Amino acid sequence: MDTEYLTDTSAVIKYLNGTFPKAGLAFLDMVVDAGCVLSFVSEIELLAWNPPKKADLLIYSEFVQGSTIIGIDKRVVRKTIEIRKAFGLKLPDALIAATAMTYDRTLVADNDRDFLKVDGLKYMNPNSI
Repeated sequence: MDTEYLTDTSAVIKYLNGTFPKAGLAFLDMVVDAGCVLSFVSEIELLAWNPPKKADLLIYSEFVQGSTIIGIDKRVVRKTIEIRKAFGLKLPDALIAATAMTYDRTLVADNDRDFLKVDGLKYMNPNSI
């Protein structure tokens, strides 16, 4: 797989719950097998979330532990500010988009409403595969 990806929180949850279409799940299997990369924002969201089934929290925790986490640095901060000013995304989404752009990764998410409007963001929705 030549393309490098950054997987959004909602994509992780829907992948682990098996709620993407079959082709989207197969695609995410390849992404995860190649080494899943998350933003620190997704790490926080996944580990702070209170799922209906408490056993799911262990699954999310193990998934995060097996992933590479990209933290925040000055470049991500600057890009986040640009995205917030230009496109009005909420801070978590702006941070995730900025991380993908700063590290030249394709963002895997299912938030077309917000992420498709960010010029220059490489974006893939597993629902559309």
